[in-house]
This record gives sequence, C-alpha cells and structure tokens, in this order.
Amino acid sequence: MKALLILGLLLLSVAVQGKQFERCELARTLKKFGLAGYKGISLANWMCLTYGESRYNTHVTNYNPGSKSTDYGLFQINSKWWCNDGKTPRATNGCGVSCSVPFKTEITYAIFRAPQVGLAYFPLVAWKKNCRNRDLTNYVKGCGV
Repeated sequence: MKALLILGLLLLSVAVQGKQFERCELARTLKKFGLAGYKGISLANWMCLTYGESRYNTHVTNYNPGSKSTDYGLFQINSKWWCNDGKTPRATNGCGVSCSVPFKTEITYAIFRAPQVGLAYFPLVAWKKNCRNRDLTNYVKGCGV
C-alpha cells in the first residue's frame, strides 16, 4: 500500500509542477494520495502547514542568505538539510531527493520524514507558529474531505 501511495504521488508530481492550488483542491489531492491521517497527522494540519509556508503554491522559493540555502515549494523544504539543489554549500540532502521537482520532493519528504519525527517536530516554522494547538477545521471546511 505504501509503495502504491508513493508511486501515485510521484506520478502526480509530474502534472503539478509549479502549481498554485486552491484550498479545497489541495485538500482533496492530499487526501486522495493518503496524507489524511497518515501516521496520525490530520489533513487539517497538512493544510495549515502548506498555507503558512507557501499559500498552497508549489513554485514558491525563499533564499536564506545566512545558510546560503533555499526553501522550496508547498512545505518550504530546505536545500541545506533535506533536498539537493546543486548549489547549497555543505548540504546533507537528508531525504535523498532533488529540489528541482518541488511537489515530488515535498511529498517524498512528508511521507518519509513525518513518521520518524512527528508533526510537532517538523523543522517548519509556519506550522509551529500558526497551527500547533489551534482549531484547524476551517482549512478543510466545505471541501468534502
């Protein structure tokens, strides 16, 4: 099942590079590919996280001059720690993926990283600031998920 989920997400990534999702469209997409409740993380948490990080846009990038790294896509995955962009000095590429296909990279990250550390420990500032210990029902309200 996990292999099918990953395969489906990888195939989806080809179709959505550089995509600006509508709220319910992303909620349905994440649910369709198994992230709703995956390893105990609610769909509303995923939605709040992606809103805070990128406003549901897979093409967003933010350069961090201090670390000379870049954050990519929906989840703002950092090139110093989690993906390879080919230009970040002393990068570790903890997930063993490329930063060049944002949605693929991010879903791969979410699937492999979340079970290891849990959402409360994601190195994602926006989730900690905007989502932790809050009512997140409005992120999925009216989406039929």
